[in-house]
Amino acid sequence: MENENYFLEHFGQAKIPTEAKKHYEGIARFFRAFIYFEKIKRFGDVPWYNKTLNIGDPELYKPRDKRTLVMDSVLADLNFACENIRNTKDNSCSQITQWVALAFKSKVCLFEGTFRKYHPELNLGTYTKWLQEAANAAAAVRTSGKYTLNTSGDTKLNYRNLFISETPLNNEIILVYVCNKSLRVFNDANWFYTSATYGNRISLTKTFANTYLNIDGSRFTDQDEYNNIPFQQEVKNRDLRLQQTIRMGDYTREGQPAPPDFTYSYTGYQPLKFTLDSKGTDGVAENYNSIPIIRYAEVLLNEAKAKAELQTFTAADWNLTIKLLRQRAGITNTAMPTTADPYLMQQYFSDITDPVLLEIRRERSIELVLEGFRFYDLMRWNAGTLLEKSYIGLYVPKIDDPIDLNEDGKPDVAFVKKTPATKVPGVYYFLIDDDQSKLSEGTKGNLIWLDNISRKWEAYKYVYPIPYNEIVLNPALEQNAHW
Repeated sequence: MENENYFLEHFGQAKIPTEAKKHYEGIARFFRAFIYFEKIKRFGDVPWYNKTLNIGDPELYKPRDKRTLVMDSVLADLNFACENIRNTKDNSCSQITQWVALAFKSKVCLFEGTFRKYHPELNLGTYTKWLQEAANAAAAVRTSGKYTLNTSGDTKLNYRNLFISETPLNNEIILVYVCNKSLRVFNDANWFYTSATYGNRISLTKTFANTYLNIDGSRFTDQDEYNNIPFQQEVKNRDLRLQQTIRMGDYTREGQPAPPDFTYSYTGYQPLKFTLDSKGTDGVAENYNSIPIIRYAEVLLNEAKAKAELQTFTAADWNLTIKLLRQRAGITNTAMPTTADPYLMQQYFSDITDPVLLEIRRERSIELVLEGFRFYDLMRWNAGTLLEKSYIGLYVPKIDDPIDLNEDGKPDVAFVKKTPATKVPGVYYFLIDDDQSKLSEGTKGNLIWLDNISRKWEAYKYVYPIPYNEIVLNPALEQNAHW
């Protein structure tokens, strides 16, 4: 933030119109708010600086300011940004406009409002103001008419295209990290998601995959034995976002069938959301698909969530937000629910009984999956204990029997306790060692990964530790409790 503060102290010298000065001041304050929001999410209380610092300045060594003071300052910066940055829509989605500022404000205020609501032990004060600010900012973007959900083209691709297009789909994307093949500006999504040695071999869990609705709007988990349905069957007739998020069904790469690959996946629910279908970028950081940072879909979810938390959410609000997202996902019955989903309550949110709030949380999780939201959603909801859940994978009908995951007539994987001497060509042999990996019923059942490690959530982990080097430089910062 030192650069932003320096700019704010000197931009008045520029010989430009007042309107231009306010525009650029708004951009500087937007970035200062952005930086401080990230610090608050991570560390809690942090020192607030709204001026440049010099060597020997006593404030370099001041203690942390209270979260409430810092967040009030962040909100003041964002309010100025929203009121003064120019409102011309940027079709490149790479510039900070008034719409970016409003969308970001809805994110920040929703985070702070819900963090205060679900962490009453911190005595951070009222949360309703923050939630109302979030709802108002999101509604301003929605009613502007500048953005819509991307529904063009194939219904089985219009969601995923947001994440694999080189040119940002600016009807929905508000801010993006622009990549470009000819300019050699790349990301490493393929390498990250389709490498056994790079990245974290991220996979969805069965517990989460269960939350995707059936295409007719009914709950997948309302049927008997929902955990014991083979992968080939469970992925059929589901919310269209499922097949645009993981490898399943008739997915192909370069014209060849591409079922879940257990070289990269631990659970069978292998992501493809950000990966290109070309194999040429699997081992190098040369993805040229632009990566969304803020989407209109998130803005709709922010408005819905803020109003639901305020208990002002109506059927009309549902139709303007959640219904649109489900329609884009091909779901036929998009009516607002009247009963709470027992699966969501049992597996995720036992303290939530409001059926609409549960559905909004379901929708947020599915729509924004793999986009970097989930961890901090759990932090603000005071739901860190969900990180203790087991990593549950697909259902294995019988050990040693090869499984044809995409029903193309060729087996893809076999779960075995010992690799056979004679292997079936094209089959990956996944070793069940009953330590790192096991089946829930011994010789069949759901794949369970890494149940041999300890997962213990403690309340102090809702904030990160202050880096040791920073405390050495400034002992007045003090460490967060119990770190």
